[in-house]
Amino acid sequence: MDSNKKLGLIGRNISYSFSKKYFEDKFQKLMLKGFSYSIFDLNEINEVEALFSTPDLLGFNVTIPYKEKIIDYLDELSDEAEKIGAVNCVLIQDGKKIGYNTDAVGFEKTLLLHKKSHQDSALILGNGGAAKAVKYALDKHGISSKIISRNSEINFDNLDKETVQNHKIIVQCTPVGTFPNVEDCLNFPFEGLSKEHLIIDLIYNPNYTQFIIKASEKGAKTVNGYYMLEQQAEKAWEIWNFQKK
Repeated sequence: MDSNKKLGLIGRNISYSFSKKYFEDKFQKLMLKGFSYSIFDLNEINEVEALFSTPDLLGFNVTIPYKEKIIDYLDELSDEAEKIGAVNCVLIQDGKKIGYNTDAVGFEKTLLLHKKSHQDSALILGNGGAAKAVKYALDKHGISSKIISRNSEINFDNLDKETVQNHKIIVQCTPVGTFPNVEDCLNFPFEGLSKEHLIIDLIYNPNYTQFIIKASEKGAKTVNGYYMLEQQAEKAWEIWNFQKK
């Protein structure tokens, strides 16, 4: 039977994809015949225009490096996506292209599962689309945060041990250490970490990044991005299937 509901993932150099397997397993579990999930590897974001003319395209997920760039190609944004300034899920409905952000809810669920009451301020490592969703979720729960990036005031070169000691939540939002570059690790003062700290690394492949390994050696509680990924995927599924007016 021909597929008549197409979903997929856009990104660049997507060598592996959690999403494809996740949704194909879902189609199987729910015994859905008419669905397919494809990988759309785009060298440049403007290639998405050709994708939009695909018949029966219900929507797609968006990953690095297009979570912000996709916005210019959409007709409408959800409130959250607008406030965050990043989109990781697109719904195509009656010819309209609508952007959502399900990273924020995925991160929020991860955070609330692991956060302790003394963990009330955070460092966000990175400043891309995922970092924006993380900041939105932290703000929502009254957790103050600082963004550390290559060119922020506090950056990877001058971030010191004391700053790390004073922020008990560290969220690693850069792709550094992702498969296949599993030996790579951010420049980070791990000696500032203790068992008081919660470390969330949004990477899920490998399960244990160098960042997580080094943080756990200091006694910190460490969590990878797998649960967040599942939760954002579930939310995307809801958007694609239950938004029909």
